[in-house]
Amino acid sequence: MAKVKNRISLVVQEGVLKSYFPGSRILRKNETNLLWEYELTPTPLSRTYKVKLTYSKGVGVKFYVLEPNPLPKAPGETFLPHVYSTAEQRLCLYYPKDNEWTPNMLFAKTIIPWACEWLLHYELWVMTGKWHGGGIEHNTDSDKVENESNEEK
Repeated sequence: MAKVKNRISLVVQEGVLKSYFPGSRILRKNETNLLWEYELTPTPLSRTYKVKLTYSKGVGVKFYVLEPNPLPKAPGETFLPHVYSTAEQRLCLYYPKDNEWTPNMLFAKTIIPWACEWLLHYELWVMTGKWHGGGIEHNTDSDKVENESNEEK
């Protein structure tokens, strides 16, 4: 990860998260690591999801759905769409190579709203079987399984 000017300190990130999401659980280790957990309801018609955001300096931010676990899938589907890992339920929210998110952005104004949008598209996918959330194709769980089975042939 490239060095970013004007990185928002984790003390500020923590304060903003507490302000926007009262009752959330936040653990911060100096300016190197932050963990945020919350029960998030993306829309008034949505279910509530227990989620976790982690940030590690030099690694970046990751976002997970903790509950329900496993997330229900669309009929006939084995893997979740647009995730880094179905098993970990780690969501793909932005394209790191394009610097769509950098440490000079607030989690509360970027990552968390993006996760709400992902969850909305997920709920529509469960109902329709179609992913309308867009995004860039990347190596997913299904790609890994397909590559492993091709190597066995």
